[in-house]
Amino acid sequence: MHSLNQKNVSAKGGSASGGKKILLVTRPLSPPWDEASKNFAYYLAKNVDGFQFTLLVNKIIKGLPENIQQERIYTSSNFGFLQKLYLLRYLRRYLRRFDIAHFVFTPTKLSSALIKKFALNNKVGTLQTIATLREDLFSDEEIKKLIFGNLAVTYSDYAKNKLEKLGLKNTKRIYPGIDLGHYSSAPKNIKLINDLGISGNDFVIVYPGEYTRLGATDDIAKSLPQIFKSIPNAKFIFACRIKGTGDIQKKKEIKNKLQDKGLLSKITFIDTFSDMPKLYNLSDVVIFPAKDMKGKFDVPLVVVEAMACEKPVIISDLPVLKEFANSHNSVTIKSGDVKQLIEATSDLYKNKSKREEIGKNARKYAEENFDIKKVAEEYKKIYESL
Repeated sequence: MHSLNQKNVSAKGGSASGGKKILLVTRPLSPPWDEASKNFAYYLAKNVDGFQFTLLVNKIIKGLPENIQQERIYTSSNFGFLQKLYLLRYLRRYLRRFDIAHFVFTPTKLSSALIKKFALNNKVGTLQTIATLREDLFSDEEIKKLIFGNLAVTYSDYAKNKLEKLGLKNTKRIYPGIDLGHYSSAPKNIKLINDLGISGNDFVIVYPGEYTRLGATDDIAKSLPQIFKSIPNAKFIFACRIKGTGDIQKKKEIKNKLQDKGLLSKITFIDTFSDMPKLYNLSDVVIFPAKDMKGKFDVPLVVVEAMACEKPVIISDLPVLKEFANSHNSVTIKSGDVKQLIEATSDLYKNKSKREEIGKNARKYAEENFDIKKVAEEYKKIYESL
């Protein structure tokens, strides 16, 4: 384990530049910024003023404001068992030196039990930001035991209402924020077009999802032959990170199916991409036809990021997704309905003005609900109250 920077945690109650000392308890924070929870923590710290933040990293991040300190407690960006032990050890040793501990990750039975037993300090305010409740894994009683903060902030009204029904009243819903300056409309990047072998005249469809979770890839594969038939100049991009052997197997399976149909020349596979705004802005349509949101954030930031780039998004009608997707800012289809996915994509291809109108409405919605600066103000009020 890397040595700890004693100076950063040497005294509670602020530093020379003033403000409470806040520890953001997260997975290892480091580029590329392609994972939703660490992206949120990173941008939150950069946009809340008046406090002293400490980030937990495995590599030092350059160019941060003076009010943000870094502790290199991790040795890997993979938040595996060993890295979690490093985190627990750090909390046991140094949590008392902060005013507030802000936990920004989805809790598990083990992590919550260990934190409650070994790491909490009743003199330190605790805040949990919970992206999803994992109802697929935990019973109602187990979910209640996951919550240990003085305040629990959820990403959705759905989750907030769930916690309140379980008797947890100290809850608040704050949508996750994104940097709207970073995620904004821009012309298609010529270099990226050339690198991906795409023509400037191609109609580009992007799926920024996952291969195994979400349950969307088989439906997408079924839809592509008809989509390419109705849109001769269409190109499709699977922008899906590989997270495990299941993803590797599913990607191989999908590629084989599409190869058998002679479609691979129209399809690009991207496992990791560090500059997502360029990819969103390369697209004409973004699709997110999820059938299952188990284990995923209540508000998938890839959808919000695409909206912020003024892209029309085709999204399924799952209850948690309908909370922020409507007929003005996106196109909603029935979950699992391949025919509707084909028709919605073809309709947007034929109607440029509709694409542009939905895109502009989507950007406006993102500005009203997901601006990190507005979100930061809400968290600032919470920090001041703890």
